[in-house]
Amino acid sequence: MTTISFQLNWEPNGFQAPYFLARSRGLYEAEGIDVEFVEGHGSPFAAEQAARGRADVGLAGASAVLAKQSEGLDPLAVAAVTGKTPAAIYTLRDVFGEPLEDPEQLAGRTVAPSATKTRILAAQLLENAGVRDEVDLKEVDPNTHHRVEHQVLDGTVGAAVGVVTNGIELEREHDRTADELPIGDHLGVYGMTLVTNREFAGENADALAAFLRATARGWAAATEDPEAAVEALVERNATLERRRTIETRKFETAARDLQFTDHLREAGWGHHDGDRWRRLAATLAETDLLDGEVDPDAVWTNEYVDADAPIVTEYADRVEGAVGGRAGP
Repeated sequence: MTTISFQLNWEPNGFQAPYFLARSRGLYEAEGIDVEFVEGHGSPFAAEQAARGRADVGLAGASAVLAKQSEGLDPLAVAAVTGKTPAAIYTLRDVFGEPLEDPEQLAGRTVAPSATKTRILAAQLLENAGVRDEVDLKEVDPNTHHRVEHQVLDGTVGAAVGVVTNGIELEREHDRTADELPIGDHLGVYGMTLVTNREFAGENADALAAFLRATARGWAAATEDPEAAVEALVERNATLERRRTIETRKFETAARDLQFTDHLREAGWGHHDGDRWRRLAATLAETDLLDGEVDPDAVWTNEYVDADAPIVTEYADRVEGAVGGRAGP
C-alpha cells in the first residue's frame, strides 16, 4: 500500500465531495493507495505545498499553479479536474433590478470582487464583452475578503465576484432571489487541477497514475449519486450537516457546469488542453498577479493520466446522462 498525502485547497466542502466518496467507497484502496487528506488554506498554499514536496498531490486552481511557477517554483499539474473556472459574478434581483444574464448588463454598475484571481477573470470577461471601461470593478479590500456579499445585501454595490453558488447561498439565507453569471461559460480557462512535483511523479509514476484513476472513479460515482458524495463529506466533517443542501448544490453545479468541455469528451477525464493553459497565462500576464514570466506549456503533463483506462476514455459517456453535461468555452 502506497501512502499519498493529498493537500486540499480549502476546508472540506461540496466541491471536494468526489475525493471523499472515492475514499469512503474504497476506490483508492482498490488501487493500492492510502490517501491522507490535509485541509487547506487556499489554492496558492496547496500548489506551493505540492511544488515544494511538502505534499505529494495538491488540489489547486490553475491560476495558482501558474502564479507559483512565476515565483520560481516548479509545480506540475497532472490532471485537469474542472475544465471551467468556478468564478462567477452574482447579485440579488432586488438590487440589480433585472435578471443578470449577460456581461453587457454590468455596464454602469459597481462590482466588488472577493479575491484577486477572480477579479482578474472578471476583468477579462468585461474586456471581452466590450464594457470594461464602463464598469467600476473595485480593488480587492483585504479587510472585507470573502465578505463582499454584505455589500450586495445592502445595495452598496450592484454585484460581487466570487464562485458559483455564492448567490444561491445568499438566496437561501435571506429569501431574496439571486442571479449568477458563471465566468467559465465565457472564458475558456481551467478551474481546478491536481498538482504535484516532478521528483514525486518521477519516483512514483505508477502510484500517481493509480491515484488519478481512483479519483476519476470518485468523480464519476459522485456525479451519478451526489447525495452519497455529500454523505461521505459530512462523515468527514459533521458540522456540514446543517449545510447539506448547499454543499450538494455546490457539487452538482461543479458536475453539471464546470467539468465538461469539448476536450474532455474527445480526450477523456483529466486530460489537459494546452490552449486553455496558454489562454489563462495570457490573461494573467496582463496583471500584476505574476511575479515573473511563465511557461504555460511546462506546467502540465498528460503523462500520468492512464489513457488506456475505461474510466478515463469513457468518462463523458458514463456520466453525461446523469447531469446533462454541457460543453462550452
